[in-house]
Amino acid sequence: MSATGATEVQQQQQQVATAVVDGSSSSSASGGRMMEPSPAAGAAAPAPMSRYESQKRRDWNTFGQYLKNHRPPLALSKCSGAHVLEFLRYLDQFGKTKVHVPQCPFFGHPHPPAPCACPLRQAWGSLDALIGRLRAAYEEHGGKPESNPFGARAVRLYLREVRDLQSKARGIAYEKKKRKRPPPPQPPQQQLQQPPPVQQQHHQQALHLSGMPDPASASVSYMIQSLNPNLNHNQT
Repeated sequence: MSATGATEVQQQQQQVATAVVDGSSSSSASGGRMMEPSPAAGAAAPAPMSRYESQKRRDWNTFGQYLKNHRPPLALSKCSGAHVLEFLRYLDQFGKTKVHVPQCPFFGHPHPPAPCACPLRQAWGSLDALIGRLRAAYEEHGGKPESNPFGARAVRLYLREVRDLQSKARGIAYEKKKRKRPPPPQPPQQQLQQPPPVQQQHHQQALHLSGMPDPASASVSYMIQSLNPNLNHNQT
């Protein structure tokens, strides 16, 4: 390959990496203007894509371009977790996050007071989100979950290693947000079931015909007698 051809390939790879890191889109390069449908078309404009879907499509196209520029070119069906790790390490050269080495005096300081010569790397959060989008895009394009290279164990271990390393170097604790669980449903309050008025009236009539005193009236009479014990004596 000539020197001119190698330079063009490097420029294409740099553009590919910049699209992944910065999230730049072709619409921003053209001034962000959208083409308006002609009145003769008469068809409704498609619904705009969400930011996540747009970024996922851009990441998928970027990774496909990276495979084409790979030497030798690599087919997606032959892509493995090792190639995904190679892609992530390749993106590190375009990172913007300062990661202090253990020998740096600012190692573990979240806000260093002065600049240092430590390298710039891709932030763990950016890589983790990128792998999540590419993993979903792989399955949306017909890939099987069990053969998804973005969900390989080696990729998960690499992301965990990057998270722990950057957490110690930058003095920042990466903690996943815990989902708030909904409160458990409270059991319904048990209420004393009282017979309907009609049934209660029939019950009192049955007690009257049988000659048995009504429990409610009997209890009231007993309370009156206990409060005034001389009542029966005066009546007699």
